[in-house]
Amino acid sequence: MTNLKAEDKSFYESTLREAKKKIEIIDATIEEELARVKETIANLQEQKKAVRQIYDGACVILGARNEFEEEEDKSGE
Repeated sequence: MTNLKAEDKSFYESTLREAKKKIEIIDATIEEELARVKETIANLQEQKKAVRQIYDGACVILGARNEFEEEEDKSGE
């Protein structure tokens, strides 16, 4: 470590503390946003599953081809 004047050392120690606080705040914000996004995705997946059941049922009743099943069959090959 270089020899710093007391004033310089105090400045850098203060800078270090403030930067650490900001990093911790940013990390916490990232975690909050990730949790929010994960919840949104889970909700959308549940909505999609419910609508997909309606779509599948309508295809069966109408005797129509189910595009989503065809896409799943192609991707599963």
